[in-house]
Amino acid sequence: MVLPPPVWAKQTANNCGPATLALFLQMFQWTGTQHDIAQLIKPLNGDKNVNVEEMVYYIRNRAGWLNTDFRVGGDFETLKKFLASGLPVIVEEGYFGNEYYWPNDDGWLGHYLLLTGYDESTQTFTVQDTYLGANRQIEYAKLDEGWRTFNRVFIYAYLPHQEDTVREILGEHWDAGFNRQYALEVAQAEAAANPEDAFAWFNVGSNLVYFERYAEAAQAYDTARQLGLPQRMYRYQFGPFFAYFHGNRINELMAVTEYALQITDNSEEALLWRGWGFYRQGDSAAALARFRSALSANPYYVDAQYAIDFVNGGGG
Repeated sequence: MVLPPPVWAKQTANNCGPATLALFLQMFQWTGTQHDIAQLIKPLNGDKNVNVEEMVYYIRNRAGWLNTDFRVGGDFETLKKFLASGLPVIVEEGYFGNEYYWPNDDGWLGHYLLLTGYDESTQTFTVQDTYLGANRQIEYAKLDEGWRTFNRVFIYAYLPHQEDTVREILGEHWDAGFNRQYALEVAQAEAAANPEDAFAWFNVGSNLVYFERYAEAAQAYDTARQLGLPQRMYRYQFGPFFAYFHGNRINELMAVTEYALQITDNSEEALLWRGWGFYRQGDSAAALARFRSALSANPYYVDAQYAIDFVNGGGG
């Protein structure tokens, strides 16, 4: 089962998210390009990551004839049901590349893929990969190997008259809270089955953050960190920043944000949360400097502007 693919276009540097989203939206008769998308959610080319929330934000604000959302804890049957209903899906995965930028670089990167088909006989998905090419085949098991490192997240969109179809596909997962609880239980089961699985523990932490169970999330992240995570993990996923800040473990927050900025010095998320760490330590000047750096890294980063206004306004 294969959907008619969009006209493939190679991503420009650091533009995987906007490029993949452009192909996705073109399947719904949208006529823009990756550069149009980047202008809103990634205005500076040096920004190395666009997260799932930013992708969904773009669809809602620039392709408003579509309904859209994302879910975590996905499985192959759900992906295939979307495709069989004529609806493409975006997934985010991690993989080890072959380009290295510093001594002992592990080469691990995050990457979006657009799924446009599947073949049960070969156990493969057809994917549009804005880096490697169009209509690539990836085995189910290989996809899951990378997908699970991002909590098996997927983005979907549909026309309003297709809502009943999407509700049927998602079932109880239509409810975001149910979906997160399910994803939490999957991650906990995987961590129990293999206590040395750092990604399972990281996913446990991320799902606990959703429920604001920050102390438990921080403990799960502690385990993931002790087991060892890819060097660029905090370029793409920020749950530990939330958990350590709200769990009042500021030393750990400062440690992970410092490390994140050593790897990606213009990460607006790491700059923001390092700023909040300084604020919690009573150093408002250092906090404001990080917040302003975060806003410089992404001029549309509303969380950074909020932080600046909060500190300047003397919020407590």
